[in-house]
Amino acid sequence: MNIALFGNPNTGKSSIFNMLTGLRQHVGNFPGVTVDKKAGSLAIAGQEHQVVDFPGCYSVYPHSEDEGVVYNVLSDPEHKDFPDLALIVVDAGNLRRNLLLFSQIRDLGIPCVLILNMWDTLAEKQKQISIPALSEAFDGVPVIPFNARKGTERQKLQELLAELIQEGIAQTQYQSQALIDLEDIEAQEADAQDRYTKIQAVLKGVETQSSQGQSRKLSKVDRILTHKVWGYAIFLAILTVIFQCIFSFASYPMDLIDGWFGAFSAYLSRTLPPGIFTDLISQGVVPGLGGVVIFIPQIALLFLFISILEETGYMSRVVFIMDRLMRPFGLSGKSVVPLISSVACAIPGIMATRTINDWKDRIVTIMVAPLMSCSARIPVYTLLIALVIPEKTVLGFLNLQGLVLLGLYLLGAVSALVVSVILKRLLKRKNRGFLIMEIPQLKAPLWRNVGLTVYEKSKIFVLDAGKVILAISIILWALASYGPSNRMIRAEKEVQEEYSALDDEALERKINSARLQNSYIGILGKGLEPVIAPLGYDWKIGISLICSFAAREVFVGSLATIYSVDDDGEAQRSLQEKMRAEVGNDGKPVYSLATGLSLMVFYAFAMQCMATLAVVKRETKSWFWPFVQLVYMGILAYSSALFTYNIIA
Repeated sequence: MNIALFGNPNTGKSSIFNMLTGLRQHVGNFPGVTVDKKAGSLAIAGQEHQVVDFPGCYSVYPHSEDEGVVYNVLSDPEHKDFPDLALIVVDAGNLRRNLLLFSQIRDLGIPCVLILNMWDTLAEKQKQISIPALSEAFDGVPVIPFNARKGTERQKLQELLAELIQEGIAQTQYQSQALIDLEDIEAQEADAQDRYTKIQAVLKGVETQSSQGQSRKLSKVDRILTHKVWGYAIFLAILTVIFQCIFSFASYPMDLIDGWFGAFSAYLSRTLPPGIFTDLISQGVVPGLGGVVIFIPQIALLFLFISILEETGYMSRVVFIMDRLMRPFGLSGKSVVPLISSVACAIPGIMATRTINDWKDRIVTIMVAPLMSCSARIPVYTLLIALVIPEKTVLGFLNLQGLVLLGLYLLGAVSALVVSVILKRLLKRKNRGFLIMEIPQLKAPLWRNVGLTVYEKSKIFVLDAGKVILAISIILWALASYGPSNRMIRAEKEVQEEYSALDDEALERKINSARLQNSYIGILGKGLEPVIAPLGYDWKIGISLICSFAAREVFVGSLATIYSVDDDGEAQRSLQEKMRAEVGNDGKPVYSLATGLSLMVFYAFAMQCMATLAVVKRETKSWFWPFVQLVYMGILAYSSALFTYNIIA
């Protein structure tokens, strides 16, 4: 069976989906569109059934590409995702608005179950709902009160589904005439008005309310959280706490992971038989993967905080106050969600621009979304910050490294606003965008959802980044281990003659360094040096910059592989220790404060993510916009890094 979950935004639909499917979930695309399809499996009475979590919508008639998926599926009984059973999740405290979508789906003849979520909030709002009367008003449709946050009714819902399946869901005739022509806006408005009138009449017989005291209490909190001054101050304070925690709490597990991978690489070098395969594993694969795994604690912490903010309802308040800030910069109110989403990853952020109706507003948002610092930049930022920024406190309690990380995120956000102003002048717009959103009730986070989000996002980071880094690590190892044979032999002889007085270990390090510089990757890197030398970078950094165009986090894995080859992978030094000991031809440290900050600024602006460019092409249906994005962000990154290096050096 196909079991579908429908509902308005912020009704807890995704919480129920997580509760039903647990870890048996996967994300793909609906056929023919780029909208995410979140599906999972549910075992009932010994049979597996597919559960699909559809995008939240207020009506079956779409106003965005996401909402269009709901219409496309419901209007086509032959669609592979057409539901055999529709679970329609509504906010029990806002039945009038929520029942519009329910009535539309029910009138199509699709078997329905009405789930009254947030049932526990009725007592706070001093409301009462008669379940039998509500079911009777809609011809006996099953109605179940639910509390997704506590999960106490999960068993009841599964028993109801099992009962419906075992008895055989009553298949009614599909009523295609219940859908009005998409082009006939007046008919849609008339239909909605008629439905609201009928819903209001139904609610008179099923719903009672005695007071509005709680809603007034919540509005006082919202007046503070959305205040034009205090709202921004609170948000900035929360961000400061988040980045302080990312640096403070993640450092311990990161040190452990770093030590484990270093020891494992050295162990493989000592115990496996000498040869190409051993070198590949110990110098290529293990250090490269270690450069990804080490950042799992920070990635997990970032998504933990983001998920908590979303679960509590605070993120909606952030969207509201940021709308006020962003309008003067030419961004639509609907641009807020994609930009905030881009802090986790630019790809879902860009895909979230489908909710923006105006094409110009959408293009501007797509073009600036990658400037928001995403989670893939965290490995680069934290490595460089730990390398060149001293670990000390400011004002007695603020971690300086955490403040620098916060500053990099703010730099990306401010840059996005500035670029938006420029694009606003280049792309003339006739209509102003607007933001319509619902502010959900503030509530304690549902830790089950938080845990699933952290698990899923961390897994995606490891698997997606890991596959790319594994492939690039193998390629880099091969390019760093081999080169023109005559050149490699000649370089080795020159070192042996020049440093013959050194002990065997020191001489071996010199030989490895000479071989690396004369390998294929060394030749390529030396060719890049004239271009990147003004930024304070050497050829090893240049190689990592090129490799990280596949994905930003590859920068760390690339350096780990290059430095591992340089010392044969036997030294149990961390990557930071190797980088800190690196000196240039002038005898000065390569990773000075000027070089480190220059690199941070470069990564704050550069479009180094092929997957993002591919998504931009897919969303705009043209190679023009990703090309423009790549060029303008590249120029911005190079010029800003050059300016930073020369100011500080």
